[in-house]
Amino acid sequence: MTKPLIMLGAGGHAAGLAEILYAQGRVITALVAPEPVNSKSLLVGIKRLQNDEDLLLQYCPKDVELVNGLGSLPGKDLQWQLFQFFKTKGYSFSQVISHNAILSNNIELGEGAQIMAGVIVQAGVTIGDNTLLNSGCIVEHDCSIGQHNHIAPSATLCGGVNTGIHVHIGAGANVIQYLNIGDHAVIGAGTTIARDVLAHQTLIPACSRNLS
Repeated sequence: MTKPLIMLGAGGHAAGLAEILYAQGRVITALVAPEPVNSKSLLVGIKRLQNDEDLLLQYCPKDVELVNGLGSLPGKDLQWQLFQFFKTKGYSFSQVISHNAILSNNIELGEGAQIMAGVIVQAGVTIGDNTLLNSGCIVEHDCSIGQHNHIAPSATLCGGVNTGIHVHIGAGANVIQYLNIGDHAVIGAGTTIARDVLAHQTLIPACSRNLS
C-alpha cells in the first residue's frame, strides 16, 4: 500500500512532479512552502505547512513519504540538504517516475530518484539517491549516475559514463561514452565532453567564454 505524500517546495518543479503523481493516483496530503502557493499552480488547495518544523510535529515518518520538490541548480545545495536532514529524522523519499519515460527493465533506481517525461534510460544503468533525470534526457547502457545528480533536459550520456555525487550536466550537453565525471563537477548547457572531468571542475562551451 502506497503512503500519502508530502511535497517539499511549491515551485515549478514541484508542480511538474505533482502532475506525474496525480496521473498515477498518488495522494499529496500536504506541502512545505513558506509562501502562499500561486493560484494557478496544480498544488493550490493542498494543506500548506510553513516550515520543516511543522512537518516534523504533524507527520510521523512511518505514516508518509516525502517528495523533494525543489529544483536543482549547479552550486545550490538546498535540495541535497533537505534530503539529508529528513533522512536523519527517519523519513523516506518517494521515487517519481513519469509514465511517459522509457525505461529498461534492467536498471537500479535509488531512493527519491525522479524521472521526468520523455527520458530514455537503457539497460544496465544505476541511478543514485535523490538524482533527477529531467525532461527528455537520454542515459545510455551501463551508465552509473551518482547521488544528488541533475541531468538537465535533453542532455545525453553515452554508454558506460560514470558520474560522482552532486554532478550537474546542463541542458543539451553530451558526454561521450566511458568517461568519468568527478564529484561536484558542472557541465554547462550545450557542452560536448570527450575526456574525463575532474572533481569540482566546471566546463562550458568555448563560445560562451567570448560573450560580453
